[in-house]
Amino acid sequence: MSSKNDILSNVKRHIKVQYDMPDLDIAAIQYPDKLEKFTQMCKAVGGDAMVVKEGEDINALIRSLYPEAKIIASNLPEIDIATINPDNVEDAHSLNGTDLAVIQGEVGVAENACVWIPQNVKEKVVYFISEYLVILLDKNKIVHNMHEAYDQIKFNDYGFGVFISGPSKTADIEQSLVVGAHGAKGVIVLLK
Repeated sequence: MSSKNDILSNVKRHIKVQYDMPDLDIAAIQYPDKLEKFTQMCKAVGGDAMVVKEGEDINALIRSLYPEAKIIASNLPEIDIATINPDNVEDAHSLNGTDLAVIQGEVGVAENACVWIPQNVKEKVVYFISEYLVILLDKNKIVHNMHEAYDQIKFNDYGFGVFISGPSKTADIEQSLVVGAHGAKGVIVLLK
């Protein structure tokens, strides 16, 4: 048994009274146009979002957005410009130096431009080690708020998922903003 399980078992043994979960009826924020708000918020958090036109070649679009990218990681079958498949690497360290990763998002949130990314690659490090990130998202999968998003997210066999909202950012006490400190320097969401 792991120490985590030991701790949880001890906590459960010492609970004297159990309470039912309360019913939460939260009047969360709603937007007249979720897609427009999502796009605005993507820009506000330092990223970008654009709607892919009907019939537009997604590979040509990505190549035009990132013409300098040499190492492109993706396991998505429609992405034929990928030079490496993160499912086929022997060691996650070999993904170091990835210029661009193209990944699939499941749910977008209009209120904060978060996109739910379940782990759908063997090596989840590709989400964070890539210099730039392209997230493909069905524009019909955008919800108003995080309450709606949590109702829709599911974990797959990997048991990992993350909300990503724009590029990686951090600020110190002096309020010096650093972009790309812990992840991608740039993120664009392509809405299909």
